[in-house]
Amino acid sequence: MTKTVTGDFRTEDAMRNAMDDLLSVGIPREKLFMDTDHMQLKVLTPDVTAREVNEILMRHQPVKLH
Repeated sequence: MTKTVTGDFRTEDAMRNAMDDLLSVGIPREKLFMDTDHMQLKVLTPDVTAREVNEILMRHQPVKLH
């Protein structure tokens, strides 16, 4: 099953850095969505990799993770 993990960030730089880290571990670019209007990075991920995605996003100090 697939879920969407969303990180709310304070800065666009933090979102871009998180996206770079996700890409570097093999998350496909088409599964990443950056919403600069709402300062959110959304990741479509299978349940089995959701924990890893959460850990990577947390490294970049999101305001909220949902």
